[in-house]
Amino acid sequence: MFAKTRTINRQYIGKNIKDFMEVPNLIAIQTSSYEDFLQADRIKNKKELLNQGLQEVFTSTFPIESPNGDMTLDYDFYELDWDNIKFQEIQCKQKGLTYSVPLKARISLNFLQTGAILQKDIYMGDIPLMTDRGTFVINGAERVVVSQIHRSPGVIFCHDKGVYSSRIIPYRGSWLEFEIDQKKELIFAKIDRKKKILGTVFLRALGYSTREEIIDCFYDTEDIKVKTDAAGKEALVDKVLARAILIKDENGEEKRLFNAGTRLHPHDIDELVANKIDKICVIRFDTSNSKDGKNNSLNSQMIINCFDREEIKYVQEGSLDNEPTKQDCLDAVYAILQPGEPMTVEQAEKDLNSLFFSERRYDLGRVGRYKLNKKFDYSDDVKDFTLIKDDIINTMKYLIKVYIGEEQIDDIDHLGNRRIRSVGELMTIQLKSAFARMERIAKERMSLKETDTMKPQDLISIKPIVASIKEFFGSSQLSQFMDQVNPLAELTHKRRLNALGPGGLSRDRAGFEVRDVHYSHYGRMC
Repeated sequence: MFAKTRTINRQYIGKNIKDFMEVPNLIAIQTSSYEDFLQADRIKNKKELLNQGLQEVFTSTFPIESPNGDMTLDYDFYELDWDNIKFQEIQCKQKGLTYSVPLKARISLNFLQTGAILQKDIYMGDIPLMTDRGTFVINGAERVVVSQIHRSPGVIFCHDKGVYSSRIIPYRGSWLEFEIDQKKELIFAKIDRKKKILGTVFLRALGYSTREEIIDCFYDTEDIKVKTDAAGKEALVDKVLARAILIKDENGEEKRLFNAGTRLHPHDIDELVANKIDKICVIRFDTSNSKDGKNNSLNSQMIINCFDREEIKYVQEGSLDNEPTKQDCLDAVYAILQPGEPMTVEQAEKDLNSLFFSERRYDLGRVGRYKLNKKFDYSDDVKDFTLIKDDIINTMKYLIKVYIGEEQIDDIDHLGNRRIRSVGELMTIQLKSAFARMERIAKERMSLKETDTMKPQDLISIKPIVASIKEFFGSSQLSQFMDQVNPLAELTHKRRLNALGPGGLSRDRAGFEVRDVHYSHYGRMC
């Protein structure tokens, strides 16, 4: 009476698969970062330390030279004193202490006049240790340092609120920005978001002293003949000179007839013919037929507009030389950087160069240099972690190309323009600022103490270092009590990303664009 049913054999697709993928280390972002910071394994195995983490902090601070230049403090190496760890992890939890290891560094005091050297192993404070679970025990409580997602070092081109602008963002140092005034078609430079200055004036302050030098950075040039017939003269109208026209006066001395950057009008061409000028060098704005096959020349007169603006603002009326001097340009830049402070030309030039070209004050980092090399099609040979002058020229040139529609703006919310700072890198940044304060104290003590009784330990103050470590782990936005509701909550807390913290966003400034989910997040962040 019952209908017959057909039996179906169940098939197990994965039955014969014997190799299973191992579970990845899900907290590697924490543990590997802190291992790179301490480099404990390299110290134990007596290998050469890489210039990262603690080693980078020491090498970026030392040597410290005295104000009068008669002595220096040099750094040799650091070590972690594993034998003198007072309490283990469990004991620290029970007693409300911090699980840490003493840090010692060998510091040498060199007396340059006598050649004497004093060496001393100096205690530099206690460095908190990470547990096997990727946490820290601070005052008896387990804490997690959340990784920070922030704007990547490099160069960004954007169009915000009707303004085309670019920013060169360093890993450490001053921001350099350029923006375009669309009404007047001028390009301006800004340092650390202060008052803007004309782009060509900024270039002159950096050492591009003549119009010819600046023109060669932005444009291709060509030589053309000056014809005397009507058609030949008509062809020269609105051409822009790439080189100054010099003639000799009655006394045989050279004088300028026209400056580089001069737009030729019909009466100017008549004057060329009258002075028997048969060949001139002009700017070639047509980029379709470049000499080397590349589109190097700008198809815009924005730089020429800046020359005209210079004449109005910086050159005295009736002056034969209508170019601002280097001193004028340095005065203009220095007045923005250090308003009200007196200075010499040499001091202003030194300060400006150290702002972008000194390793002590400016660092693009490996990521920043890679981004610039990729953006401007440099070869891999460019490995400077400071700016080079070509970076500044190419940033201005690229921004003008964005303005005229030849290049595209960047999406600042794209993950390609962001990177992650994990715990090791965050500690490096924190300690660098502490070591900078320690350096200032050491220099003050060098100038006050007598050299006969001076010792390395008398000059080094560890108070800024100890206070900085305590502040980072105790009150930083990124150092948080570990979520211990369940193992999954603990794991997700260690893998969490945060845009807040030092160098990141603040809750007040975070707009909808930053909070929103970007399409580049899919499959990468959850």
